Order: sequence, then C-alpha cells, then structure tokens
Amino acid sequence: MPYLTPTATGLSSTDVRLGFGIPGFAHPLVAPAEWAELTRPQAPLHWVVLNVADGPGARPDPHCLEAAGRLRNAGVRVLGHVDMTYGARSFGELVSDAHRFLDWYQVDGFSLDRCPTERAALPEVRRTVMTLRALIDDAYIVLGHGTHPYPGFAETADQLVTFSGPWSDYRWSQVAEWTADYPPERFCHFVHGMPRGHLDEALRIARWQGAGTIYFTDHTDRDGATDPWESMPGYWDEIVSRIGPGVSE
Repeated sequence: MPYLTPTATGLSSTDVRLGFGIPGFAHPLVAPAEWAELTRPQAPLHWVVLNVADGPGARPDPHCLEAAGRLRNAGVRVLGHVDMTYGARSFGELVSDAHRFLDWYQVDGFSLDRCPTERAALPEVRRTVMTLRALIDDAYIVLGHGTHPYPGFAETADQLVTFSGPWSDYRWSQVAEWTADYPPERFCHFVHGMPRGHLDEALRIARWQGAGTIYFTDHTDRDGATDPWESMPGYWDEIVSRIGPGVSE
C-alpha cells in the first residue's frame, strides 16, 4: 500500500476536495473537443496549461488565443507552459517565454515544467518566480517537479507537482513527510496509464497523500514516444461525476 499521511489542515482524508489541473492538451486544431469540454461548467477546474509549441511559440497563434480566451471568459485560470529543463535554460530565456505568453495570450500565471528539485537550485527558481509574479497581478505559479523536491520549494510557488508518472508507480508511491505541514491545495498529482477500473483507488491515494489538484488519464507515454496529456481520458465524464461540479478557484 502507498505510504499514507494526514494533512496539516486537520481534515480527514475523505474531506480533501479534489479538482483538475490540465497539464496541456494538444493544439486546439488537433484536439478541438478537449478544449471545448473545458468550458463546460460542471468540471471542477483549478487551471489549464497552454502549451503552444513547447512554450509560447515563435509568433501569436490565433487558435490558441481563441481557446485561451474562451477558458478565461468561463472563469478558468490559464497558465503558460515554461520549460525550465531542470535548470538548463537561462533566466533570460524563461522570462522571455513568460513575456510572450502574457503579451500574446493574457495568461493568468505560469506552469514551470521540468523544474529542478535540489536545494542548490532553490535560489535561482525563487528569483525566476519573483520576476514572473512581477509581470502579472496575482500571478499563479505551479512548479512542475514531477517528484518531491527540497521542502523549501513549497514556500516559493502556489502549487508543486509532486508526482507525474505512470499508474504502475503511483499506486505504490510514497509521500514525503514534510508535505503534511501544508494543505492539499499546495500539491498536484498527474497520473497516466491509469485504467478505469482503478479510478476509486487512485482517488483514495490522492486524498490520503494530500493532493488537492489531480489529472488522471488512461493514455500512456508509450516508452516516452508520445505525450499522454494531449487528449482527454476515456473516463472523463465518470471522473468529473466522482469529484463533483465546480469552477476555477
């Protein structure tokens, strides 16, 4: 069984209210049904990542602008995808991506994908986040570590992605003990290759491990050759009904 821990809020595991974070669908021309589904009011969406071309792209894309506008008009928070490549990209490159997302798509914040996890990287990540927050009033920042980082990162962003991977790993995953010092709203879990028959089990794991934002899909990465997040899971309607209606917070 996964390592289970109570949350710092004093709530029982079943009291954790879950919502969706969408890691980033394919281009609206490729996945029009997915983008249209996100504007329906019944899905409890916390935010949606806009990833035009591994970032904002080289020029404004009218289709992405329209999709982002529809989401924002529906009250859904839109985040620009900024790839940190585990600290390999320069500060200037990251800020340039953020500026283009803001200028072209009026995003509400940023998802910093492939964020470093080690303590030594914390000052530079903090510098980047502080700069991005200065670009937008109430900018929402998600750090996409994909695993548990050094605890100091929890004080840097609004949310951390502390799991991103296959169901085969998630069902036996362990949560870092320091996460119990924070409420579920601070943590996200993204799981691919998750069969419909294990939906209840996956939701229990997310609640017990103190994650408030989730995304589960039955699609797989096919040994890293495909992006499992590009399309909606086959059980989307079912998981929406399990979590309940809601809107972006």
